[in-house]
Amino acid sequence: MTQQRQWAMSLHPYEILTPDVVMDALASVGLRGDGRLMALSSYENRVYQAYLEEPVEGHAAVVAKFYRPGRWSEAQILEEHAFSAELATAEVPAVAPLVLNGATLHQHGGFSFSVSPRRGGRAPELDDEDVLEWIGRFLARIHVVGAARPFTTRPALDLRSFGIESRDWLLEHDKIPLDVQSAWEKRCNEALRMIEDTAVGGKAGSGIRMIRLHGDCHPGNILWTPDQGPHFVDLDDARTGPAVQDLWMLLSGERAQRQRQLGALVDGYEQMREFDREELALIEPLRTLRLIHYSAWLARRWDDPIFPINFPWFGSSDYWHGQVLMLEEQIEAMQEAPLVV
Repeated sequence: MTQQRQWAMSLHPYEILTPDVVMDALASVGLRGDGRLMALSSYENRVYQAYLEEPVEGHAAVVAKFYRPGRWSEAQILEEHAFSAELATAEVPAVAPLVLNGATLHQHGGFSFSVSPRRGGRAPELDDEDVLEWIGRFLARIHVVGAARPFTTRPALDLRSFGIESRDWLLEHDKIPLDVQSAWEKRCNEALRMIEDTAVGGKAGSGIRMIRLHGDCHPGNILWTPDQGPHFVDLDDARTGPAVQDLWMLLSGERAQRQRQLGALVDGYEQMREFDREELALIEPLRTLRLIHYSAWLARRWDDPIFPINFPWFGSSDYWHGQVLMLEEQIEAMQEAPLVV
């Protein structure tokens, strides 16, 4: 083995994704950058905005996404692309990859990547009920498409994948300091037992329908413009789950504020699709699963140099004591009556 090969193997894959590699990847699909390249905010993948010498399909700039090696299979990525194409066909404002050389997924330098048109916008004003109603209408349209057929390769958002597997991985890899491990494990197990008796825990006969979702519909994944409304970006976490998964991350503040926000979202949603009120009881279980999964996600990605830089507080005893307190709060929240609309 050559010294260069040994050096390359010792690096995290993204450390060899240099600007030259990005520009060469774009050139491999017929896109010539003019030299302006900007890294966009993304931790799971690497995403770059590139300006082109010649526009493609009317776009002077594109966004290139380089998928994290080993996370999704090619079939799973292509299923995400197919879903985004279905949304675009249904005139839902979701940003879909461009078809270049007859394909949406490309290979270069050991990376899988896609290229999408650049969309401008800012985070939506979630205290504005008109904005929330508008977003609700388009979420319903996403779900109309999502309910038309199932995913065949992409996983579900459920107790096992987000909760049990995350807990087990953290404990098996000794990621929790010993002084807090017992308390965290106790609270985590208590929370997971409560979730077992819900639709996302696999409870039979719940009647709640699982459909294709955006999956990670937080405000940062919605680009808002006053004249066109929302554009939904980054379907990288598209999974099967209950429709309310795409609503609850847009709620914030005290209960009364969340109640108002939810009411506006559902008002817009039900102009396009019926919303099952039974799903409201899943908001806190879903929030709890995300909390546990988030810690495991950070720990699993710690070998990526960008994570210690951007999350320096992760892994300390203080962090994990905070997680114990948050789990206790979620246990209490799951015992409260759900929000109503």
